[in-house]
Amino acid sequence: MAVKVLNNNNFKTEIIEKSGLALVDFYADWCGPCKMMAPVVEEIAAERADVTVGKINVDESGELALKYGVVSIPTLVVFKDGVEADRVVGFRPKEQITEKLK
Repeated sequence: MAVKVLNNNNFKTEIIEKSGLALVDFYADWCGPCKMMAPVVEEIAAERADVTVGKINVDESGELALKYGVVSIPTLVVFKDGVEADRVVGFRPKEQITEKLK
């Protein structure tokens, strides 16, 4: 499945109102570690059809970053049934991220 581009308009319907697991990548285009994390997030999206994977550009959707307390990027937030269940801050290996999706 492809990574969904999320924003203030679709975040609630794509993540909060859906059941199951979701992984949301808070990033910025200018962020070096975010660019390193992007292929990992895309791999997870391709391999895990059971997980909704999305990304939020913090420069374009600052309200969401503020609401979820994102102060460093990349920040990956795991949602379970629309509720935050875990998070990872900074570049991390794929294994550490997929471990949070169990």
